Amino acid sequence: MRPIRPQFAARRARGARSRTSPVAAAVALGAVVALTATACGPSENNANDKPTASASAGDGKFKIPDDIGDRLKEHGIDPDKWKDGEWKNWDKDKWLREAQDFVNPIIAGLWDSNRMRDADKHTGGEVDENDLSGDQGVTDPEPKPVAAAGVSTPYHANAPYAGKLFFDGPKGSMVCSATVVTDPAHPGESNMLWTAGHCVHAGKNGGWYRNIAFVPSYNDSGKSAQELQNAPKNEVAPYGVWWGDAALTSDQWIAQGGPSGGAGASYDFAVIHVTPEKGGTTRSLEETVGAALPVNFNAPAVPKVAQLTAKGYPAAPPFDGQRLYQCADRPGRLSLNDADPTMYRIGCTMTGGSSGGGWVGQGADGKPALVSNTSIGPVTAGWLAGPRLGKEAKGIYDSVSKKFAGQ
Repeated sequence: MRPIRPQFAARRARGARSRTSPVAAAVALGAVVALTATACGPSENNANDKPTASASAGDGKFKIPDDIGDRLKEHGIDPDKWKDGEWKNWDKDKWLREAQDFVNPIIAGLWDSNRMRDADKHTGGEVDENDLSGDQGVTDPEPKPVAAAGVSTPYHANAPYAGKLFFDGPKGSMVCSATVVTDPAHPGESNMLWTAGHCVHAGKNGGWYRNIAFVPSYNDSGKSAQELQNAPKNEVAPYGVWWGDAALTSDQWIAQGGPSGGAGASYDFAVIHVTPEKGGTTRSLEETVGAALPVNFNAPAVPKVAQLTAKGYPAAPPFDGQRLYQCADRPGRLSLNDADPTMYRIGCTMTGGSSGGGWVGQGADGKPALVSNTSIGPVTAGWLAGPRLGKEAKGIYDSVSKKFAGQ
């Protein structure tokens, strides 16, 4: 695996106050690294084995819904060949990018323990009137780095809602982090995840990533990469592998997002609905892991937030993506331009792979809630920034929930 550290030009964040300081062009953690680095060989080799596919319902048959099948055909893709490797065709004309084009049929066994271990790190709208108390365009001084601390094992006992997200892109297998969140349509029985937009969609110059799968409490006992060599799948994925059967990100991310510079970062969020790789279970993801975080779409302004805790599986050096870490810090404000909502920013040394990981703060009831997700950070890995979750984020969340409300 060969991590690449691209160079970025400095840019100045424009703000209304004199304390606004220069901000290095941000990189979606670690979209840039993953999209410019060579994917790990073992994951590529496993991908060529043409594993058997199954339907989302787990009935052992490969089936793509007729409407999605028609969309694939419109792009010159044979749905019947998807499981046999057609998913690896990344021709620009065949890389589905529109919001309604998401397709992610289960390919059972694709994500075995070795492929998971070797996956590489991934590395305009109307502004909410509540946007951080009118602080749009304001950037606070850069925070001091906060050393990422390992979450105590077993992870399920300390952060049961956290997990690792796996997916395939043009350069190979990649990883992000994600969080189990509540579903208003299915209280106590959620199958919904929160992550970053760049963990499901490449943005303005690409489309939807493929073979998106979530592993809650990945490597629950916190073993090293060496210790995980040829580990049984139930040790790496003790609560199973869950495939995305629906995903939605913001129109702003699809239109503006890119691997560097921070474009679209204020809208860099996504919601995924999942289903178990192995059928035959009626238990939801929330019931399986025993927890889900509510999402706070009206978090208080930065001066009123005492602390936010970001969790994730950093995979770029000095980390290797196998263990869960966290950073806790009092947030500041980061504005990449005057047109987009101000982002939260905290000191943190987590690197690529931590993208999409949940930021835990307080809900309106004072209990823990998800208030943001890791989106961008500098190449020097001293801080992280995440979007404020306003009406655009809530619209995505509600849409995914309603899609499965009657099921």
